[in-house]
Amino acid sequence: MQLTESLKTLFKDTANRLAGADRRIFIAQTVRELGVGGQRRAERELAWNRTLIRKGERELASGITCIDNVHARGRKRVEQHLPNLLHDIRALADSESQADPQLRHARLYTRLTAKEVRRQLIALKGYTDEQLPCEETIRIKLNELGFVLRQVQKTLPQKN
Repeated sequence: MQLTESLKTLFKDTANRLAGADRRIFIAQTVRELGVGGQRRAERELAWNRTLIRKGERELASGITCIDNVHARGRKRVEQHLPNLLHDIRALADSESQADPQLRHARLYTRLTAKEVRRQLIALKGYTDEQLPCEETIRIKLNELGFVLRQVQKTLPQKN
């Protein structure tokens, strides 16, 4: 089969419009029509990935569609990038925290702000500015750890 420029454009555009298993099967069918050496030719002339072509050919031959693990994509949580971060945040916040003076709930009030926690992580724990997440993320992590970022309430004197 002769690949003219118009056919190349048609194949590339069609493949780009499809997604997932439909795209792989279209590519595998196109490669089959190219004949012997079709994989290398498709890689060279159409810029298609050979691994993708092979996966599509296996799906076409077996009739079983591979499920893509799309959910695993994206940015990982900060705990996976910096495994000791939560432990270090807890160590800093514990020293500056106190329980509710009237013991109405188990929340811990801390005097530190997220900005101050971030600054202390850099100064005391050896993190760099580029390594650490933003203040908003640190605030969220403090809340997840059970720290409330509010001013510590003093015990009010009881009236007689």
